[in-house]
Amino acid sequence: MKLIHVLSMIPTIGMLFFLPLVNRVDPFVLGMPFIVFWIFLWVVLTTSIMAIVFKLDPANQEGGDVE
Repeated sequence: MKLIHVLSMIPTIGMLFFLPLVNRVDPFVLGMPFIVFWIFLWVVLTTSIMAIVFKLDPANQEGGDVE
């Protein structure tokens, strides 16, 4: 499996599969309940990861042909 495919799966795994494990209200992070902070964190991480995938994708390279 290509690296870009693995990187693309990380946000889905982090957001969907770990969400029940972090379903807490008590610890507040930056004034938000932890569950809200977790979702906000993954929105930011997803943007960063997709930017890395965009840079690594050979279809986005100059002069690169899509296979």
